[in-house]
Amino acid sequence: MIDCHVHLWDPARGFPWIRPGSEHHHTFDEADLERSGNGLGLAGSVLVEASRGDVGETLVLHGLRVRRPDLVAGYVANLHVHGDGGPARFRELLDETGEARPNGMRLGGATWADTPEAARALVPVLAGAGTVLELNLHRDALTAAADAADAHPGLTVVVDHLGNPPDPRTPESGEWFRAVERAAARPGVVVKISGLLTQHPGLPRDRVTALVRHVVDTLGPDRCLIGSDWPICLPRGSRSDSLAVSRLGLDHLTAPDRERILHSTAVRVYGLRS
Repeated sequence: MIDCHVHLWDPARGFPWIRPGSEHHHTFDEADLERSGNGLGLAGSVLVEASRGDVGETLVLHGLRVRRPDLVAGYVANLHVHGDGGPARFRELLDETGEARPNGMRLGGATWADTPEAARALVPVLAGAGTVLELNLHRDALTAAADAADAHPGLTVVVDHLGNPPDPRTPESGEWFRAVERAAARPGVVVKISGLLTQHPGLPRDRVTALVRHVVDTLGPDRCLIGSDWPICLPRGSRSDSLAVSRLGLDHLTAPDRERILHSTAVRVYGLRS
């Protein structure tokens, strides 16, 4: 299995969203990442930026990828922090990092319109370089992914955390189910099964299973990834617990289809060597 969504951070070096005294307010480093994966049968992990707030985080992730290829299969850096340099400088950065260039760049915010315009201007560079655009939007992530895929032929867009669905017991969930179907019509959109333990605490297992199964059955195993969201998940459970929740809704699949979601789709989508 490749865990496609893990983070590392040191609050002393930035990460303003981490509040002092919170359960996340201490350092999580590569040794912690390695220990958290013991016994899970992992072939590697994809590091995802954690909003440190500067270009230095991209360099840290790059360094970890180069130094620990046994642990880090790939990394997704922050697109926001490269916006001020403009498209030409961003293209140079991708070229300079060579074979260890970012496997994806993440754009986050409340909605697509709330993301920085300068960061959105870099998306054509991603499309040209064959680098994944990753979206973590609080609302309408699946719709934004479909629109981006339409606007930039050849672009692969990975949507984090199932597109942040609302509680499936509420009327608002109907729009999410329809958005999954619209995204499925765009071959460039891929959905990451992650964040469920964190975002839906206490949701009955059958409801979680329904969310996952709808995504998997609608997009297919060649367009789904799995991730733990470690260590953000820790207030709710371990990395193993989080991956177990992410795997709900996969039991009806054949063994080869499960293997695609757990491993080979990540290799193809992110261009991993694992």
